[in-house]
Amino acid sequence: MTAGHGIAHSEQSPSEHSSNLYGAQLWVALPERSRRIAPAFEFHSSLPSHELRQGRVTVLAGDVDGAVSPATTYTPLVGANVAVDAGGRVTVPLEPDFEHAILALSPGLTVADVAVPAGAMLYLGRGRDAVGLSAEVAGQAMLLGGEPFAEDLVMWWNFVGRSHEDIAEARATWEREHDSDLADRRFGPVHGYEGPALPAPELPNARLKAKGRYHR
Repeated sequence: MTAGHGIAHSEQSPSEHSSNLYGAQLWVALPERSRRIAPAFEFHSSLPSHELRQGRVTVLAGDVDGAVSPATTYTPLVGANVAVDAGGRVTVPLEPDFEHAILALSPGLTVADVAVPAGAMLYLGRGRDAVGLSAEVAGQAMLLGGEPFAEDLVMWWNFVGRSHEDIAEARATWEREHDSDLADRRFGPVHGYEGPALPAPELPNARLKAKGRYHR
C-alpha cells in the first residue's frame, strides 16, 4: 500500500479465521519528491525466491542476488523473508552501501554470531556484503535494508509529514472527511467496509518536532 498524499483502509480478518494475527507490518517513508503522489494498492501473488541448501530467501521488495521483487519502491531498499531449516545455516548476500537489520520472527535464531530472540531486531550497519543466519529449530527472519534516509520526518498516529503543520492539517482533514459523503476526499472511502472510521486523537499540547537519523 502506498499512502502518497493520503489513503484510508480497513484491517479485517475473514470471519472463519482466528482473531489472532502473526506477522510484521512495515512502514517505509516516501522521499520528498514522492510523498504527495496518488495513493495506490498492489497485490503480488508470486514473489521471487532463492532456494538455498538449508533454507530459502523470498524477496518482498528490492532485490537479493538478482532476484527482483515486482513491488514498487521509491528509494533503493530491500525487504526479504529468510527461512532457515532446523539446524541449518544460510548466507544472504547484501548490498554494502545499504544499512541493514534482521528482525527475528522465530526463537532460536543466530544472526552474525549473535543470538537474536523472537521479536527482536539486530542492526547490522553498513559495509557488509553478506550475513549468516543459523537456526536451532526451523525459523524465519526478515532482512530489512536500504540507503540511509537523510530527510527529517514527523510521525504521529497514522500520519507522516515533515512538520507540525503537516500533521495538524492531515488530522483536521481526516476528522472533517471520515464518515462523510464528500465526493472529493483526500483519504478516500473504503469500499466494502461499513463500520465507522477511527477518530484521530487530540494533538498534544506542544509542537511536534521533526526528527531524522540523528536527534538534534
